[in-house]
Amino acid sequence: MPDDPRTDATADPDVDSGGDEWRFGIDEVGPEAEAAREAERNPPIEPESIDAENALFVAAGVLGTLLLVFSVTL
Repeated sequence: MPDDPRTDATADPDVDSGGDEWRFGIDEVGPEAEAAREAERNPPIEPESIDAENALFVAAGVLGTLLLVFSVTL
């Protein structure tokens, strides 16, 4: 029975099919390759200019926190 998966060598991933092709190249494995893939996935964060609206919300949050701390300590 040729369609039987129990007799098919490719059905079991642990069985070597005898092929001479490598699945990965030497430069695709190891710590250097992992660092390169990580840098490719996560580009460096570039700082942007400060918007007035964002600065206003930060200042309001700082002021609110200070008011809360001072009201609890008094």
